[in-house]
Amino acid sequence: MVQVVAAIIEREGRILICRRTKEQSHALQWEFPGGKLEPGESPEQALARELEEELGVREAAGAEITRYEYSYPGRNPILLIFFRVTHFVGAPANLIFHEMRWEPPARLLEFDFVEGDLQFIRGLAGYTGSYAPSDPIGRTGAE
Repeated sequence: MVQVVAAIIEREGRILICRRTKEQSHALQWEFPGGKLEPGESPEQALARELEEELGVREAAGAEITRYEYSYPGRNPILLIFFRVTHFVGAPANLIFHEMRWEPPARLLEFDFVEGDLQFIRGLAGYTGSYAPSDPIGRTGAE
């Protein structure tokens, strides 16, 4: 089964969401940064690699929040693994997406997300506070 990691990165009560390009499948839909595991890769390794490729941050790490299977119509099921990213080096930059935004959890359902992420988003929909107010998110090498 294909495994896909998704990063939940919070800053000041807002979560980073990314819009796919018009050339990608699920064109111009929103998603969380992340992607498919490569052969022999752990979910944690995939998370760090994907965030470096997509956002230019290094040493990304965090705890798994949840995982579930999802099947897009006419396709084999995938395993989605969501991580709360609590550490990375550098500042997130848009390296591959059409657009990136920081949005409060309560507003996420207003965006046209890929179907696989909706179960997770529905769990956050009523949440209005900081995802983890006592934990700093993102660190630079200068700290």
